[in-house]
Amino acid sequence: MRDVLRRMARAARSPLHHLTPQAARAAYEAGSGVLEVPRQELARVEQISIPARDGAALDARLYAPATRGRQPEGGLPVLLYLHGGGFTVGSVATHDGLCRQIAHLAGCMVVSLDYRLAPEHRFPTASNDAWDALQWLAAHAATLGADASRLAVGGDSAGGTLAAACAILARDAGLPLALQLLIYPGCTAHQDTESHRRYAKGLVLEDEAISWFFAQYVRSPEDREDWRFAPLLAPDVDGVAPAWMGLAECDPLVDEGVEYADKLRMAGVAVELEIYRGVTHEFIKMGRALAEARQAHADMARALKAAFAAG
Repeated sequence: MRDVLRRMARAARSPLHHLTPQAARAAYEAGSGVLEVPRQELARVEQISIPARDGAALDARLYAPATRGRQPEGGLPVLLYLHGGGFTVGSVATHDGLCRQIAHLAGCMVVSLDYRLAPEHRFPTASNDAWDALQWLAAHAATLGADASRLAVGGDSAGGTLAAACAILARDAGLPLALQLLIYPGCTAHQDTESHRRYAKGLVLEDEAISWFFAQYVRSPEDREDWRFAPLLAPDVDGVAPAWMGLAECDPLVDEGVEYADKLRMAGVAVELEIYRGVTHEFIKMGRALAEARQAHADMARALKAAFAAG
């Protein structure tokens, strides 16, 4: 991890929060695959379109380890994946390698969603898009060759926030989920935990960047108090889907992740929490350099397999 940080410092690229949102997206995409594990070839990769509540067509990419003719008769279990990027950067393309790896290792279908980004689309658009996509996937799974009775939602960073919110909305709608897969999710309304102070500088995700991302996304201070932005503020989480949570030790978001795991456990929700030592935010996409990333990929796949088998 130190070597990765040294290499990033030597590259001397402008921080994303010093760029326009459009330039930040291009810069993030340009660097997104540098430290990824080699691209996993899959039997089936397709572009699909998912309708949002306002009539917009959301792009998504379907990954499957088997062609439709060679998959189980009832269909493959399916994970809706929501990428990270502070609600402002990131895309299906930036998380292509990770989604391929999950589909390969877990033996499941992955549908990666290009939800709409800020500042062009502010809160709660991303959350609405994620929930619309999850409902659509549940209703149309069979047409894709997926098994709606074995459905999970997951994501990293901002995508983890969206996945946690989707799990609560699914509970409220009576939509059963096998698992919520939360990778260093944002969970709190404000950057006021000890880890936000301890890891504010020099470790990939800095305090200034978090403030910049949120300034793009929220419309007003009141939005921060909405549980869809900060799942720790949810009135209750009783009966939500079981959770697998993977956190990075040297990450501003680690404390709020632990707090959310505790909130779920206090409500009787089964939680498996892994804290990967000595790594930072974004480590999950650094499998070429970090054994911890490859271990996390294996851990996620094991959790998905177990959850889908239980379903």
